Amino acid sequence: MYVFEFGNSAFIIKENEVIIAYLFGFLSQTSPTAYVHLIGVHKDYQKNGFGTKLYAHFIQFAISNGCKKIKAITSPGNTQSINFHKKLGMSLIGEPNKEGIPIFKDYSGSGQDRVIFEKLII
Repeated sequence: MYVFEFGNSAFIIKENEVIIAYLFGFLSQTSPTAYVHLIGVHKDYQKNGFGTKLYAHFIQFAISNGCKKIKAITSPGNTQSINFHKKLGMSLIGEPNKEGIPIFKDYSGSGQDRVIFEKLII
């Protein structure tokens, strides 16, 4: 579904016709920002650089479309995502929660705090 709906901003990596990694993003309609909505790598293929490769490809796509920044969002408890995005050089923005993780309180509704990552790409 996402490949069809996100169109030219949906990227996948296949092995033997099986999808092993994907990134679905979009370009903001209000600022020169690209947003990663979903990224995933099958557990058997993690730690092989596929997520980093997809991000690099998406960044080039974003730059070619005039974007100056990328953003992504996750929940405060998703330490795997937080660590991955930090390794990509993305900054966490917001106010530290009790665990010291910068968050935006109630970002996705009451009680739905989120971690927001961003990175300048030019």
